[in-house]
Amino acid sequence: MNAADDAASTLPSVVLDVAYDGRGFSGFTRQTNGKTIAGCLDEAIRSIDPDASLVRAASRTDAGVHAKQHPVAFDPTRDLSTRSWTLALNERLPDQIAVRRARRAPRLFDPRHSLWKRYRYVVLPAHSRDPLWHGRAWRVHERLNQIVMQEAAAQLIGEHDFAAFRGARDERKFTVRRLVRVEVRNGCSDAGTLEIEVTGTAFLYKMVRIIAGTLVDIGRGRLDVGAIPRAFASRNRTDLGMTAPADGLYLEHVELAVDTFDDWPERAN
Repeated sequence: MNAADDAASTLPSVVLDVAYDGRGFSGFTRQTNGKTIAGCLDEAIRSIDPDASLVRAASRTDAGVHAKQHPVAFDPTRDLSTRSWTLALNERLPDQIAVRRARRAPRLFDPRHSLWKRYRYVVLPAHSRDPLWHGRAWRVHERLNQIVMQEAAAQLIGEHDFAAFRGARDERKFTVRRLVRVEVRNGCSDAGTLEIEVTGTAFLYKMVRIIAGTLVDIGRGRLDVGAIPRAFASRNRTDLGMTAPADGLYLEHVELAVDTFDDWPERAN
């Protein structure tokens, strides 16, 4: 290893806070037969630094899911400023993906080591469609009882066995998770929408979409409020509501379990 290689191997990881519109992508995780968020990021990074590592992500979002702040990390071999990484990558990424901030972390840092994550699910209760929310919210035709939905949401807070709240592809044996906040509220940007906010330390596959679908089914009277404690006890997926579509799900924030530094810009808007 020459001096240049030795210096490159000690460079800190670069952490990118990425926002994206998930429509038109086959999810985050790179695939051989689909356009993915990770694939676009890898291509853009390696057009600047051909020997950089592939990106490592804090979460693996499904096709159609959006993100406001999705941290991803990679190990560079070029010593560029975080300002340069932000600006150069945004010139190379498609319009649906943007780097909102770049920062540094210890070499080989993995963003999966997070303290907590916050998701937001947007529901549009409306008989007629709204083109401004097409592909970005779940439109339901029924009137929803928000009070009952919030009562049910409160049952989810705390540490529980969420085995019933996962997709069939999730085969993990340990299914206890802790949610610190679950709230059903009027939309912040559009009073005609409902937002389901879920914050927790870790999640199972499709867990937030199953929570959202269950709360909506309770709100429109297809399930009673007792469905959630029954599902905790039975661990049976059939005790819950439908899996909400991917369109309405947003990864809002991931709080990393490491102190980052050299942020640019200093605070993402």
